[in-house]
Amino acid sequence: MSLQTTSLQSMGRAAKDAAYALATAPTAQKNHALAVIADELEANAAAILAANAKDIDAGREAGLPDAMLDRLLLNESRLAGIAADVRNVISLSDPVGSEMDCKVLENGMTLSRRREPIGVIGVIYEARPNVTIDIASLCLKTGNASILRGGRETFHSNVELVKVIQTALEKANLPASSVQYIEKPDRELVGELLRLDDYVDMIIPRGGAGLHKMCKENSTIPVIIGGFGISHMYVDKTADLDRALDLIINAKAQRPSACNALDTLLVNKDIAAALFEKLTPLLNDNKLKVVAEKAALPLLNGVADLQEAGDGDFDTEWLSYTLGVALVADVHGALAHMREHNASHSDAILTNDLIATEAFINGAGSAAVYVNASTRFTDGAQFGLGAEVAVSTQKLHARGPMGLEELTTYKWVGKADYLSRP
Repeated sequence: MSLQTTSLQSMGRAAKDAAYALATAPTAQKNHALAVIADELEANAAAILAANAKDIDAGREAGLPDAMLDRLLLNESRLAGIAADVRNVISLSDPVGSEMDCKVLENGMTLSRRREPIGVIGVIYEARPNVTIDIASLCLKTGNASILRGGRETFHSNVELVKVIQTALEKANLPASSVQYIEKPDRELVGELLRLDDYVDMIIPRGGAGLHKMCKENSTIPVIIGGFGISHMYVDKTADLDRALDLIINAKAQRPSACNALDTLLVNKDIAAALFEKLTPLLNDNKLKVVAEKAALPLLNGVADLQEAGDGDFDTEWLSYTLGVALVADVHGALAHMREHNASHSDAILTNDLIATEAFINGAGSAAVYVNASTRFTDGAQFGLGAEVAVSTQKLHARGPMGLEELTTYKWVGKADYLSRP
């Protein structure tokens, strides 16, 4: 066994012990720890931002695209927002200990399902340092220990953030090992973490399709698949075109590096010419590159940066100022396109037709479906869940933004008196 593996085994054992301490900690103590974390983030802002500046400088030298640098960046405003998110988690109800489906059996036994922590959660994620705080705060609130492995691009930021978290935990009389970070960048350690099933109860990857595929294929631990998925917006022939313009631009350009940003615009062919006449100036104003199927090209000839779609373009999560465009005959054509091109995250229909609305809602296989709204709403804070640990696009256990309840499991609890009969 290598020294690296031994180190991970030690982290796993420490995390499992910490998980027991967290599972038995009262809500007041967990909330106190969160309050101290928020205070420590503010008190140590200079050190955190200095560490983040090192990551930004290294990212620029490595030639990271602007969209990736934006995901990586922390500044005073964003750090203040992260601290506010932690305090918001304090205000949320603690799901641990709540009971569901309580009933009395014929023999007199009272039977219920009680929520409890999952245990130890391993999270592998890429260039989003705020994720470190989101994961830690949600796991702490739900009594879960966590082992984190961030991307190379955020190394200095994450090390500093975890140092702040662990200091806060000790001040709140909780184990510092409740939140641990794998500091060595070796990719081999990711594989070791995925096989640490003696200690880790669930793996959550946050990143691109390659990361999710690797985790799914190599983990001996249950994996929550999420975050990746092509987001679509279908403009139906009954849509209000003027209102559609704002929704399209918001979904695509408000923050194109986000996983819920629009990737492919599907337009009913009957209204395509009218929509594109209104939309083209906005595409140019926002410096959007349009990758369109051949049939749509003549209708988009006023777009400054336009090219014909090639193989794989409609299967690409752009995470940039690039928008795919395709024409469809109706809502069923839109759904057929979405089934073929990995619609599993966030998808929207713009329409005034109730039948088309219901067809889209029922036919879309996405974790979140919107009617006359932007795909950018898929977010734990927007949903009132507080921060999120991930956006799940699988179909078991949790779907969409994973908040507090999604980080719990349950146990059956039966209570009997001496008069109960088996």
